Amino acid sequence: MQTRRHFLQFAAASGVIASPFAALAQERKFAPQPGDWRTFEVTTRVDVNLSQGATRVWLPMPSLDSDWQRSLENTFKSNGQASRTTDGREGAGILQVDFDASNTQPYVELTSRVQTRSRAVDWSRKTPTALAADTRAYWLRPTALIPTDGIVRDTARKAVGDARTDEEKVHRIYEWVIGNAWREPTVRGCGEGDIKTMLETGNLGGKCADINALFVGLCRAEGIPARDVYGVRLAPSAFGYKALSGNSASLKGSQHCRAEVFLQAHGWTAMDPADVAKVMREETPTWIKSVSDPLVAPVYKGLYGGWEGNWVGFNMAHDVALPGSRLGKLGFLMYPVAEDQQGRYDSYDPDGFKYQITAKELAA
Repeated sequence: MQTRRHFLQFAAASGVIASPFAALAQERKFAPQPGDWRTFEVTTRVDVNLSQGATRVWLPMPSLDSDWQRSLENTFKSNGQASRTTDGREGAGILQVDFDASNTQPYVELTSRVQTRSRAVDWSRKTPTALAADTRAYWLRPTALIPTDGIVRDTARKAVGDARTDEEKVHRIYEWVIGNAWREPTVRGCGEGDIKTMLETGNLGGKCADINALFVGLCRAEGIPARDVYGVRLAPSAFGYKALSGNSASLKGSQHCRAEVFLQAHGWTAMDPADVAKVMREETPTWIKSVSDPLVAPVYKGLYGGWEGNWVGFNMAHDVALPGSRLGKLGFLMYPVAEDQQGRYDSYDPDGFKYQITAKELAA
């Protein structure tokens, strides 16, 4: 069983913990701010292997519209039977395609046009707001992989301590997650997000679907609405961080989920502790163990309340029932999915599955 290896170093950075947004003299810049919209065209192509007969494919489509994303258009080409659909619960956009065994060169190509921009909360401006009771309850609910009772609830209580306001609680949970969870490069894909198992085993190493799910679960357990947002990085970071970049020519490994929490004075607010952990583990050959490091400090600050607009969100869906699937629900929908007579393809193996994702930025 692995244990947390940089919690003491994290806690020892008392200046950062006490005042996590204090500028450090030698730090690199990472300060996303709302600005101009960027337009991207994202293409996902699947060349289907019909060695096991008829096959059904589901592709996530961008289906979010907000002050940080506009999902403009989805078009497709295919020689199968294709139709647009949703998960039937949260409105997650899905392109579903059926191929019969007689098709000699089955393929589908989905092109999505989106606009994105960076976001950052202005902590000095408070605009009291509230969620409708049913909406609030929805974003507090437990899911199959994110329970809110038992060890999750106990951990949340320990993390927040004597904090009273929602902002104080969220900040302490953010600190706790970054101080106790870590990026584990050997985890496949983006991880599974099974936070109960993570906490029970003490193995808090994972990737974005694990670490941000842990953050979301602890917030929900404390009565603070929170949600994961599942998507893909589209382009390099404007701030030069390779760990926070996507290679537009090949996005097969660029899937990334982020998180949001609802704060009474600020509404839905961006968070991404998983990317802080990624910079600490993967930005340099040496694992950085402290958030006070000049490379990490601006990311630690910037991803509490903001994120960079080189990324597009597909959906916020959990416990996804794919229409027409013969198998069980997915914990989330962020990757292409396919099933044939033998079962479900391995979405974390794009070369074996035979899919590719690319993006290009369009002129405004």
